[in-house]
Formats: sequence, structure tokens, C-alpha cells
Amino acid sequence: MLGKALIVVAVSCAVYLAIALGLILSQPPGPLPQGGALDFDRLVTGRAALPTDAPLRRGSVTTPDGYAHPVTYAGADDDAGKPLVILIHGSGWHGQQFDRLALALRDVAELRAVTLRGHGADPERRGDVDYIGQFEDDLAHVIGDPGNGKVVLLGHSSGGGLVVRFAGGPHGGMIDGAILLAPFLQYDAPVTRPNSGGWAHPLTRRIIGLSMLNAVGIHALDHLTVIRFAMPRAVLDGPLGDTATTAYSWRLNQSYAPRRDYLADVAALPPFLLVAGAEDESFVAEGYRPLMSGVTENGRYHVLPGAGHLDIVDDTRTETLIREFLGDL
Repeated sequence: MLGKALIVVAVSCAVYLAIALGLILSQPPGPLPQGGALDFDRLVTGRAALPTDAPLRRGSVTTPDGYAHPVTYAGADDDAGKPLVILIHGSGWHGQQFDRLALALRDVAELRAVTLRGHGADPERRGDVDYIGQFEDDLAHVIGDPGNGKVVLLGHSSGGGLVVRFAGGPHGGMIDGAILLAPFLQYDAPVTRPNSGGWAHPLTRRIIGLSMLNAVGIHALDHLTVIRFAMPRAVLDGPLGDTATTAYSWRLNQSYAPRRDYLADVAALPPFLLVAGAEDESFVAEGYRPLMSGVTENGRYHVLPGAGHLDIVDDTRTETLIREFLGDL
């Protein structure tokens, strides 16, 4: 009887693994998708238009495993007592997305715009990390010891999702505030438009198969690509094309977003500011307040008329709201 039971268990396990592997193998990455709704023109030209003598310092922070994260520093020499703000870019891009915002806020904060592992001009492995949750560990190292100062994480889009994840994770106690610019919460959150407005193209069968393997503790295939981005051809063929990241592995994609119970991560947020544009192509800006206020009273919500998803970062109204938020911490 025991032998028959073991056979049934073994067959069930084999069928389970066969289904998972079949789903993964049935959907290899195809050609890079085109025609996404996001317009990177202003983001790219805005960076190019910065004065060559802009008071930004390019450096790096090396984590214990030896990876050097590019970091852009801004702020005066007398930053003592000012909050430390870590800026986290959106999917496909890098820390220089925040050059203008960092310049604008340097009088009220010490700013560090980090390029996440797997991104930027020269990552060791583009679009991949070593394990799920590595971004949180990396950010904790970038924060370091802030002394008695306040620490704020600021993220745009997927970067905002990473801020939410960080708050609900093992390092959440390190931050005193959060600034979320049109944050990604989850693909099935009520605020998320289908495929983030045409920008994100997930390999759904692969994702299901890898979820099945992860559920039983198998991580050998976590490096496989599960999502691709419709990065405009003009960006890829332009002077910053080699800094774009167009695909993510399973483990990086998981690391970049709140956990499946994203509202639990939202509930763990410290006092936060959320800003989104009324014309956001990826998310429904008006939906954040009713969704998130049901689990936390720590948020301030602002919808900016006329602003799109990428516009929100450099909008002067965003800068004003951030200044007010930092001043009230």
C-alpha cells in the first residue's frame, strides 16, 4: 500500500514538473516589441540639455559582493541635518533619469540617484540579478548609516513599486518617508492599465511555469527572461541606446515589484507622498487613493492635470510637492 502511495506521489510530482517546464519552454522570447505608449523623447533630450558644469557628481557604491552601483550625488557640502533621499529609476532606464530633479532639490536634501543592478551603461549582466530580493539588500547598503538624519526612498514607476516592496521587507525600518511617482503596484492592481499601457510585454506562460517551480523551492531557471519592454526605436538607435534595458529575468522582475499581496507592502509604508499625472499612459492616477487609503492613512495623493507617465518626474509641480513633503518630515 505504501509503495502504491509513493508511486502516486512520484507520478504527481513528475506531472507537476512537466507542466511547469512545458509552460516555460512553450514561450521563448520573440522579437523586441514595438509601438509602446511611452514617449521617451523628453526624458532623453532633457538629460542632453543639462549644462556641462551642472553640480552633479558621478560615483559608485560597492556592495559586499563587489558590484559597483553607479550613483549620482547632488547636494551642498553642509548636508548635515538634511534628509537623505535615495532616487530609484523606472524599468528599462537608469539613475540619470533624475538628473534634473536632483539638481532642483539639492538645497533641501542630500540626494543619491542609484542605477540598479542589471541596468545602465555597463552592468555585469543586463536585466538580471542574483536572487529575488537583491535590490532591497543593495538599497540598504546604499543607504548605509545616515546618522540621525531622515531617510526617504523616492521611486518612479517600477522604482516606486520597489519602494513599496522595501517598506514591507526586512529593511523597511530604515526609512522614515517615501515618495512614489506613478508607482507600479502589481500587474492586476486596479490602477494598472493592460500591459502598463502597451509598454510591458510579459511572457505569461513562462511566468506561470516559473511560479510553479518557485512554489516548490526550485530556482534553477530564475534567470530566464519573462518580460520585454517596448523601448522606442529612436531611443535604442540614439546616443543613449546602450544604456537601455529591454528585458528582465524572472528574479529581477520579482525583485522590482511589491509582493503578490501588494497591499500588505502598501500598509507598511511610512508617511508617503504619491504623485501621478492625469494623462498617465500606464496607470490610472485617480485610482491610487481609493485603493491604498483602505490599508493606510499615511499617504498624501496628488493627480497633476496634463502630465503623462514619464513627464511626472521633471514636472515643476512635482518638485514643489516634494519640497513640501520633505519640509514636513
